[in-house]
Amino acid sequence: MELPIQKKLGIAFWVLALVDIAGISLDLPVLHYTAKPLLMPALLLLMHYSPTAPGKGLLMTGLVFAWFGDVLLMFESRHALFFIFGLVSFLTTHVFYILYFLLIRSAAPSLLRRQPVWIALVTGYGLTLVWQLFPKLGEMTLPVIVYAIVICSMLLSSLHVFLKINRKAALLFTAGAVCFVLSDSLLAVNKFYQPFAYAGLFIMLTYCAAQYFIVSGYINRKS
Repeated sequence: MELPIQKKLGIAFWVLALVDIAGISLDLPVLHYTAKPLLMPALLLLMHYSPTAPGKGLLMTGLVFAWFGDVLLMFESRHALFFIFGLVSFLTTHVFYILYFLLIRSAAPSLLRRQPVWIALVTGYGLTLVWQLFPKLGEMTLPVIVYAIVICSMLLSSLHVFLKINRKAALLFTAGAVCFVLSDSLLAVNKFYQPFAYAGLFIMLTYCAAQYFIVSGYINRKS
């Protein structure tokens, strides 16, 4: 039996992700430079073939900026500006994801209102990460602080809607947001604090999981 187009695109995304991760792990740039620019287009196609619901354009716009970020960070070794513009691109992605989550309306209560401890935990994590990185950030101090605020806000906004949507979509959105925070944290630690073994592998794996979970959350919320 022929697979639905959504399933085919989901498989294609993970094949590309594995090819990219293999390129990073095995130090084969041709694989990395071929697969990475195709990751977000695969998810954009997956979104395109998914049912239309409020906020679809916000998520797709976020994916477009993530694609810009992916491509720009591929050339960060050539000039520092590529990293800065990549950072701005991903920050913009998070802003669009925040707008999408805040667009969700329901009479159900906010998880953050019911359990404000989550606000303290996420805020504490963000502050701890910035505090650890602070001595080594130099001229990147302000951009990293702003980015940390935005990424933590994105995670909090996913928790805000946790009780307002069906459980599967809620879990996928939260898993995606957590993976994004983890991916960006690993990237920051590797770049500014202390490089570590297999950093590229773990950063890409958590990043791909983050984007896939968020897109899957949208699909499952509609279904």
